[in-house]
Amino acid sequence: MSALRLTGLTKTYAGHDRPALANLNLDVKPGEFLVLVGPSGCGKSTALRSIAGLEEPDAGTIHIGERDVTHLPPRERDIAMVFQNYALYPHMTVFDNLAFGLKLRKTPKADVERRVKEAAETLGLTRYLDSKPKALSGGERQRVALGRALVRRPAVFLFDEPLSNLDAQLRVQMRAELHRLHQQLDATMIYVTHDQVEAMTLGDRIAVLSAGVLQQVDAPLAVYERPANRFVAGFLGSPSMNFLAATVGEGGRSVKIAGASWTLDTALPDLAGEAVTVGVRPEHLAVKAETAGLELALPGRVEFGEALGAETLLYVGSDAGRLVARASGDARRSPGEAVRLVPEPGALRVFDARGASVGFGSAVLAGA
Repeated sequence: MSALRLTGLTKTYAGHDRPALANLNLDVKPGEFLVLVGPSGCGKSTALRSIAGLEEPDAGTIHIGERDVTHLPPRERDIAMVFQNYALYPHMTVFDNLAFGLKLRKTPKADVERRVKEAAETLGLTRYLDSKPKALSGGERQRVALGRALVRRPAVFLFDEPLSNLDAQLRVQMRAELHRLHQQLDATMIYVTHDQVEAMTLGDRIAVLSAGVLQQVDAPLAVYERPANRFVAGFLGSPSMNFLAATVGEGGRSVKIAGASWTLDTALPDLAGEAVTVGVRPEHLAVKAETAGLELALPGRVEFGEALGAETLLYVGSDAGRLVARASGDARRSPGEAVRLVPEPGALRVFDARGASVGFGSAVLAGA
């Protein structure tokens, strides 16, 4: 049984030609942490609001458990939502903020007190129960917002970019808090974010959307290492994947790129002689000295470097365009220095003219 199932979900806003969501199909398992990720305008918030009952889809169905909730009001869907801006009542104490939803549902007083105290203990809020929100830090306020959802014990938790208003250090702390909470509760959680770090670190699976269309859904590392198309490959990763114009060689067993030819582990005979795009991530691109005897590597010159402590990002100009390589923190390359670029075995990704992933490559083969 699915905890949540979206079937053919479609939504177009008035005045827009393109659907905000186009035939979205998703099946979320009980206890799963699913992250909807993508750039602004990709449809992730529309999907979340549709699940919550805050948007009415034009087509498709929403099932929570075995119930079709597509046309039910939010209060009848057994969901709890955590917003970006906390949405706390400033005149109420933390206790009253946590208890507010339960009191509206006529929950017995003893149950209200028990659930609030349990949530406060879980989130480390016990000593703040008599405080007003203005006395709390941003992280503490967000924990109150989490607690208000927690006391509801819903079938599905919905998170709408809840960490985006926090500073970098607090975001790291709250990610750890959400991890712990998910493991402790074994609850079904749907989380919306544009932040790929949050998506990669929080999700059991991530669903990548673009222009209202689901591009790929899988475990975070699977999506990162085996992107379904060029959009997914470019969206995940910082710095982004390097993309190079290439031509598929004779027999479809190599790609030729500005002075170098690299083997393909996946033969592409149907694309022999065709233009394709080759992608390689910065961490899979080694920068060698020009004198290293790698005549078959892609030549270039260092433009500049960004020393980030544990690593250095090297920006290298080549006949194939500018590429970014991730090197160790002690890597030292001078601007203008001639170097050669060598991809690691199996690191290349090949995308056809439509942007679909069609193969992957291995190592340097021969001069073009």
